[in-house]
Amino acid sequence: MKIKTGRQGLAGNKGEHHDEPLTPTARLFTAPEFNCYTTAVIGVKSKINRDVFVEGLEQTLVKHPRFSSILVNNNGREQKWVRTKVVAEDHVIVPKIELENANADGFLESYVSDLTTIPLDTSKPLWEVHLLDLTTSDAQNVIILKIHHSVGDGMSLMSLVHACTRKTSNHDELPSLPNENRRSTSKSVAGFPRLLLMVMLVWNTICDALKFIATTMFLKDTETPMKGDFRLRKSKRMCLVHRTVNFEDIKLIKNAMKMTVNDVLLGVAQAALSQYLERRYGEKEKKAGEHESKMNSSNMLKEIRLRACLLVNIRPTTGVQDLANMMAKGSKCKWGNWIGYMLFPFSLALHDDPLEHLRTVKSIIDKKKNSLEALLTFTSTKILIKLLGVVRAASLTSRTISNTTMSFSNLVGPSEEVSLFGHPITYIAPSAYGHPHALTMHFQSYMNKMTISLTVDPTAICDPHQLCNDLEESLRSIKAAVQERSSTQ
Repeated sequence: MKIKTGRQGLAGNKGEHHDEPLTPTARLFTAPEFNCYTTAVIGVKSKINRDVFVEGLEQTLVKHPRFSSILVNNNGREQKWVRTKVVAEDHVIVPKIELENANADGFLESYVSDLTTIPLDTSKPLWEVHLLDLTTSDAQNVIILKIHHSVGDGMSLMSLVHACTRKTSNHDELPSLPNENRRSTSKSVAGFPRLLLMVMLVWNTICDALKFIATTMFLKDTETPMKGDFRLRKSKRMCLVHRTVNFEDIKLIKNAMKMTVNDVLLGVAQAALSQYLERRYGEKEKKAGEHESKMNSSNMLKEIRLRACLLVNIRPTTGVQDLANMMAKGSKCKWGNWIGYMLFPFSLALHDDPLEHLRTVKSIIDKKKNSLEALLTFTSTKILIKLLGVVRAASLTSRTISNTTMSFSNLVGPSEEVSLFGHPITYIAPSAYGHPHALTMHFQSYMNKMTISLTVDPTAICDPHQLCNDLEESLRSIKAAVQERSSTQ
């Protein structure tokens, strides 16, 4: 398996105006403890036309302020974005691929994993695109976007990618993104019930704040096989895999259980994590009797503290039309890193009724939804940066996150087929790496599909495809339980 990559020259000369200081959160993402990147693997149905793709970049991404600015450090005292002349071809990489009888899917995973060890060239705007003439099991060719997290949060970046696409049914029309209604219960009720909800909001926020402080100081997750060691993080090579499932199955469960898509995905993740860890612990106890081993690992699951950082967008999502106008007309819209997170405790167990996972998840997430925890974590990070500086704030934030086990996010994509610069898309698999977690789960909907992306530390999770199998099997068993319940009612 050989790769020959040709990187071209620098982006151009620095501009003399349009300088803009980095936001506190963007500065955090440039710290050594949080040198984070966002990636997106996009499968397309046709061969990629490099010239057409480069022209498309020049008409869209290159016109975005963050994609045409370099990050400048002023002797470590100040960081700012400085506008520069961008040559799109300098950011497009077309490797020469020689498979030599290697599996194409495995080659893609290895290629993306190798990218996690290569930093971006800081003399250019912090993004690049890889165009792979590689036919995999689910795409004719593959596009890989690699963007530094200081440029923007994952939701903003994926919204920007969607703003670069057009419907295949109408090449002049932007895609429409479905939106789950976020209803504010406190505004829909009045009198004493509303007062009670407000009291619960304050109480839940206080409880979450105390748990957040405790996590920063001493409260750690159980040292399971999913926990990684990030003391040697500079040399970390992360493994990125993905699996596509039927989005209609998730919507069926959502409607039957009167939940949101995100609630269902959390329930599926909890069931899969339970199965995965039960197997890993069971393998260590094979010397015991089969029944005794299963009983021991099942009891062990209940004693495990395993929490996920649920990434939350704390502002209304910028619409694709606004982003398209920004690139086409130079208009302004909200941009940056506006994400908080909630500490979500998974309740690991093996249930005879798989729907029990959904019930336990919903009981927890309903309290989280009636809390200001996400806003609290976002605000506290900004305050820490201003009071302690980026280095100390990054150290504290890294300590908090490393005391948990994983990250979790869910992004909404177009409900109809779209094309990126004339190339019809088959799937979108976004992910992120650079933060101190050995496991990151991203879910991305597109048409009638849901793509599960896993970013794992292979020294902790050596079999990510098995975890994908567990996620797929958990979804299947929960769907079967929902259908069985419906048939008996």
